[in-house]
Amino acid sequence: MKPAALALLLPLMSTAAHYAVQQSTDHEMDVVRLTDAAHKTEVAIAPRFGNMAYEMKVNGKNVLFLPTATIADLKAKPALAGVPFLWPWANRIDGDAYWANGKKYLLNSDLGNFRYDGNHKPIHGLLAFSPLWQVTNLEADAKSARVTSRLEFARHPELMAQFPFAHTVEMTYRLADGILQVETVLLNHSAEAMPVAVGYHPYFQLHDTPRDQWKVHVAARDQYVLSNVLIPTGEKRPNPFHDPQSLEGTQLDNVFGGLVREGDGRAHFSVAGKKEKIAVVYGPKYTVAVVYAPAGKSFICFEPMAAITNAFNLAHTGAYKELQFVPANGEWRESFWIEPSGF
Repeated sequence: MKPAALALLLPLMSTAAHYAVQQSTDHEMDVVRLTDAAHKTEVAIAPRFGNMAYEMKVNGKNVLFLPTATIADLKAKPALAGVPFLWPWANRIDGDAYWANGKKYLLNSDLGNFRYDGNHKPIHGLLAFSPLWQVTNLEADAKSARVTSRLEFARHPELMAQFPFAHTVEMTYRLADGILQVETVLLNHSAEAMPVAVGYHPYFQLHDTPRDQWKVHVAARDQYVLSNVLIPTGEKRPNPFHDPQSLEGTQLDNVFGGLVREGDGRAHFSVAGKKEKIAVVYGPKYTVAVVYAPAGKSFICFEPMAAITNAFNLAHTGAYKELQFVPANGEWRESFWIEPSGF
């Protein structure tokens, strides 16, 4: 939908009483707000700042962690918070090059569109704070409130220089029954298969209990062994954590596989306080979970990932067998869900 046509929809409110979607501003930044009145839940998304959801307020309490007073403050000094999108790779690559379809591709740091971690490893892809997203659809009906945005990766030479697969990304935030679904669609326009190492890095917080009293459920059988620079070696060991695992005296920065699935094929991770609880539910194509809860910080991250850290290069060496691909002219589609309760 063209911006001019989209503007005609505003303000767009649901014909049903419970759901609404509206474009507005927050400290002079364009945002989209999804509202579920029945569950007293409101979600705010900043499309032109990485298409990042930065608020999911339930009874006025933000489930998502933001280290700044406003989203404008975060934009002025960007840092991961809310629900960042990680593409075309999540977490780290072990050097300034990666392999795909038997070919070696070099990353160009002079373009300035990716960052390094503390060990000088490229981290979290190219789009975490991208202004290139365009809102294409806003809808609210008796079932949900939702917004879809699109990023046409193939139209931007500086992106294609780093990841030369012509494709489009579509993301839909859908709020229904107090649950936020985040759906991602990758449309491959290339003449060859496109590797998928997509992920998200959402930050969560509880309000009724200090961090060290939080209880964590890790729905995974396996933990990947990491090197001293946090790159998987390809080896696995059994998940060593209790169920639930208290965060008292514990910090987490771990990569998990062998996710434990329910009957619907989904894996349920969670953090709980006295009454408040946040569950993060992974669809079947999210096969890897990073759980990050550093000591002394009042947040926890459950990161849905379609592949392990450094998946491109580990797959090339044969150490990782589960790398997914989008076929030529095909699509990849998956969701995860954020389910707060007790707020």
